[in-house]
Amino acid sequence: MKKIIIVFIEILFILLYYYMFLPPINFHSFGFWFFMFISILLLFVMSLIYSSISGVRVLFRNDRKVDFELTKISMLLGGFCGALFILLLIVNFFSSPVFNAKSYSKRISVDENGNFDKDFDEADFNAIPLIDRLSSEKLGDRVMGKMKDLVSQFYVSNQYTQINYNDSIVRVTPLEYAGFIKWISNSKRGIPSYIIVNSVTGKSEMVNLDKGMKYMPSSFFNKNLMRKLRFSYPTECFGDSKFEIDNDGNPYWITPTYTYTAIELKKKVTGVVILDPITGKSKKYKIKDIPTWVDNAYSADLLIEQIDDWGTYKDGFLNSIFGQKGVVNTTSGYNYLAMNDDVYMYTGLTSVLSDESNLGFVLSNLRTGYTTFYSVPGAEEYSAMDSAQGQVQQMKYVSTFPLLIKLNGQPTYLVSLKDNAGLVKMYGFIDVEDYQKVVVTNASLGIKKAAQNYLDSYGDEDVTSTMIDKDIIVKTITPVSIDGTTYYYILDSDNNKYKVSIKVYDNLPFIKENDVLKITYKDKDEEIKIINKIIN
Repeated sequence: MKKIIIVFIEILFILLYYYMFLPPINFHSFGFWFFMFISILLLFVMSLIYSSISGVRVLFRNDRKVDFELTKISMLLGGFCGALFILLLIVNFFSSPVFNAKSYSKRISVDENGNFDKDFDEADFNAIPLIDRLSSEKLGDRVMGKMKDLVSQFYVSNQYTQINYNDSIVRVTPLEYAGFIKWISNSKRGIPSYIIVNSVTGKSEMVNLDKGMKYMPSSFFNKNLMRKLRFSYPTECFGDSKFEIDNDGNPYWITPTYTYTAIELKKKVTGVVILDPITGKSKKYKIKDIPTWVDNAYSADLLIEQIDDWGTYKDGFLNSIFGQKGVVNTTSGYNYLAMNDDVYMYTGLTSVLSDESNLGFVLSNLRTGYTTFYSVPGAEEYSAMDSAQGQVQQMKYVSTFPLLIKLNGQPTYLVSLKDNAGLVKMYGFIDVEDYQKVVVTNASLGIKKAAQNYLDSYGDEDVTSTMIDKDIIVKTITPVSIDGTTYYYILDSDNNKYKVSIKVYDNLPFIKENDVLKITYKDKDEEIKIINKIIN
């Protein structure tokens, strides 16, 4: 094997690998370093093979001219790879939360002064997205099934991106090529349609385009979406592309761009690339310049990761493992809310030491990343789902992840209960503060009737109540476990009785006699007042 052949194979491999796997030319990307390592490894292996052949020639052909040059190169390459790998591990270790907990806690700025009463409007049942993703997929497949001329050539993408489209909450998804042969026969025209499903009414339709979409994930060669993005922006680290439409119904791919610390640590959104799938033209925007019709610059998974770091590391790394004082994390699930022409991610926030209750919830704008925490202590979402399912357990219905709404001024969970076929059979309303307060209603009666049934059962007791702020002196405090949740019963110096969940204030175990507490509770005519907030 001659040296020129080694060089040729190496260059050919680099070009083919880059074309197929599209690693960013960026030192912060794991893909880039893997590309480097595997390229060097190939050169190392070919050098060893060449050196071995040279050695065999010496033994059997009595040739004294041994080429030691490539032997040295291969040894140097092997040592370089090993040293570089160790160096990268060290860099990532010293860039980890172990040494940078404060920095990780500041990955996202969380406004902790959210006011549920002011920021949330009363639920409008003509604008609540009751159709979840799974139901949207069934509706989209049903529309596709009616298009006999398209079924044989295309399939429905699983995108189903939630967007706010001209003040309507919808999910949109494109068609994709059904394989290489179908791409060859249709690539000149492109993909002719996308599907739009109204998340409120369930109305679904196929939207036909004047010109087909050519730059798609299922396209091949240079028409492939990611290949088009990579060749246009070779140094950018990309996130997952989302399919959206603007206010005129024109399709676009929205792809977030990321920056990292060290090798893919502390991921941060820097902006988006908006690409027209019809023409292939694209433009990069910074976060502050993103057009308002775009709804998905941030992914829900990234926001949850950043919120978890904020809640875990704000008091240091050691505290996150040992003391865990004040450590909070998001609950294992999320949903979407549409407000003010934007789409928001909603998820609960709970203490890592806690049980089945939430301290409140966070709301994150998927376009700007702006995140707000609302102190609304209450049931954890899965507890609320179990409570709704328990009302009709003989039916074996499955609850959707809750939507958080404001009903008669109170935070309330709304769930849909589905049968095995995925059809919505009932609606359930659950009190956020007390998940034992739940009412389910047959879906055939409509969402408004279901809401009225809930209000008739529980609504009146909360409507007339107001919040009272008061300073009390603790006389006695007693912990009690009820249904897996720890509550504290407090008797003040005036012999007034109070009840408070540990989720409201995680320092309750350290409260003692004669401590002064600033509390907030509902002004209701009952012997034991329920405390909603404590400031010690």
